[in-house]
Amino acid sequence: MHIKYLIFAVAAMTTSLQADELALRKKLTERNPAIKIEKIHTSPIAGVFEVVTGDKQVFYTDAKGDYVLTGNLIETATRNNLTRQRIEGLNVVDFASLPFKKAIPIVRGNGARKLAVFSDPDCPYCKQLEKELALLNDVTIYVFLYPIASLHPEATKHAKAIWCAPDRAKSWTAHMLEGKQQSGDGKCDNPVDETVALGNSLGINGTPTMIFANGKRVSGSQSAGQIEALLKTNVVAAK
Repeated sequence: MHIKYLIFAVAAMTTSLQADELALRKKLTERNPAIKIEKIHTSPIAGVFEVVTGDKQVFYTDAKGDYVLTGNLIETATRNNLTRQRIEGLNVVDFASLPFKKAIPIVRGNGARKLAVFSDPDCPYCKQLEKELALLNDVTIYVFLYPIASLHPEATKHAKAIWCAPDRAKSWTAHMLEGKQQSGDGKCDNPVDETVALGNSLGINGTPTMIFANGKRVSGSQSAGQIEALLKTNVVAAK
């Protein structure tokens, strides 16, 4: 009997929590119609809920949705940044599911280590990253062409010209490291529009963005030493 009552109690609590979350979602949306709420969770703080938005941002609110808090939630005992951990978890990418046939593979050394990069051919930070990536060895870098037309009006044209070149890897390197713009018309069958849509679906809103073998993503240019450390720590776990 005790187990039976416990099951009923748990079910009742679950139903009540779901009702509270629905009411909270409704109120927050009414007060800010632009917000797109993906999930609502209880937080480690009693009476405070964690809200995850469609663009993978996190904020906190009281149970009634009258107040919101933005910023990092830190666990004092461990000093863990719980907000950052949550956002990193939300942004993990299934590396194996990426459409590598739509990327330009750059192989250095034995190519054993894997790294994907979403990069804009006209982005200065992407060009800086390319200089650092050129210092790595024994790595395969999959370049997903990700022109951001709102920032670089010619980037889409350049991306398509690079893809349509006879040697894509050589064309990409010449463009990014030597400043040699590719002159092709870019009218071959190319995946640029698809890779832009892919990046959008992954919530990539800036370039360069690197994705490591275990799915961790890192935005912005990094030094070769930093990338080496990331390659060592973000590998696929042994099965």
